[in-house]
Amino acid sequence: MAVRVFLSTVLRRYVEGYDGETGISLEPRNLETVRDICLHLAIPSEKIKLAMVNGRNVSLDHGIQDGDRVGLFPPVGGG
Repeated sequence: MAVRVFLSTVLRRYVEGYDGETGISLEPRNLETVRDICLHLAIPSEKIKLAMVNGRNVSLDHGIQDGDRVGLFPPVGGG
């Protein structure tokens, strides 16, 4: 089974050919934490403001398991 990763807005530019509807499927063999996913996808951790696993807010050091759904979100700017 795989981990399904969904990227929000500007984070999508880090993954060539990213499809916002289906996300990206990763095998969790060498990916133990959300931070490992960021490193694997070459997304700098400082670009992540919010990480969610299965709909729950988690830290980047949160462990992942087969079948998890991971969402990564950047800081929101504006005024």
